[in-house]
Amino acid sequence: MWAMELFSQMICGLVQPDEITLTRLLSSCSHHRIENTSIELKHEHYARMVDVQGRCGKLEEAEDFVRNMPLKTNSKVWLALLSSCRMHSNLDLAERAENYIFDLKPYSSAAYVLLSNFYASANRWGRSWVPIKGQKHLFLSGDKSHPLSEDIYWKLDWLNMKLKELGYVPDKRFSLHDVEDEQKEESLFYYSERLAVAFALITIVEGSTITLIKNLRICGDCHSAVKLIAKIVDHEIVVRDSGHFHHSGVVVALVRIIGSKG
Repeated sequence: MWAMELFSQMICGLVQPDEITLTRLLSSCSHHRIENTSIELKHEHYARMVDVQGRCGKLEEAEDFVRNMPLKTNSKVWLALLSSCRMHSNLDLAERAENYIFDLKPYSSAAYVLLSNFYASANRWGRSWVPIKGQKHLFLSGDKSHPLSEDIYWKLDWLNMKLKELGYVPDKRFSLHDVEDEQKEESLFYYSERLAVAFALITIVEGSTITLIKNLRICGDCHSAVKLIAKIVDHEIVVRDSGHFHHSGVVVALVRIIGSKG
C-alpha cells in the first residue's frame, strides 16, 4: 500500500514519524487486508487503532472509526475508546461508549471501574437511595453518617453471613480500591446499594417491595448479591440504575419499559 511505502521512505530518510503519522498509517491499514499475507485484521488490531487515535486526542475520529469498522464491534473496542475518554475528560462520549459496552457485556468489571473512577473525578459519586414513606434516604459506599448506621451495619453483616452460606463469593474485580484482597472484599460488602437495602429491611413492613435507585450502573457483584438477598429475606427487590430496571434478577432495558407504556 502507498501508505506503508511512504512510511518506509520516511524511516529510510531518517525522518522521525510522530503520533499523527502513526495514526494515519494505522487508519490506512485498517481498511485493507495486509498485502502479501492472508491475515485479516481482528478486533485486537482495531482496539489498538482506537487507542492510538484516543491518545492523540482524536476521540470523534476514533468513534467514527469504531462505528464504520467492517467487523461487528465487541466490548474491547469500545473499552479502548472509553479509556481514551477518561484520559481526555470527555464524559459525553464516555457515556455513549458505556451504553455499547454494557449492551455487549452487561457486567464488564473493566468498564465499571473505569466509569466509577471517571465519575468520581467529575464529582459524580456513586450513590443509592430508597424512597420510604415519601422520603428519600441516600447512601454512599461505606457511609456511617445515617442515624441508624449501627442497625444498618448489623443487618448488613447478618446478610453477608447468609450470603456466604449460600455460596456467594465476592467478585473482587469490581472493587475500586487498590488494597489487599481481604480489604477489597470488605469494601464490596459496604457498597451504597447494600447499605440502602439493609436500611430498607429494618424500616419497611415485612413482605413489602423494596425499591432501590442508583445514579450509576449497578456493578456485577452487587447485582448478584442483591438477587440472593431477595431470596434470603423473601422480599421483592426492584433496582433502577442509570440504564435498566433489575427485578428479582431479571434485567429489562429501561428504554423498552418506557416504550411499552407509551
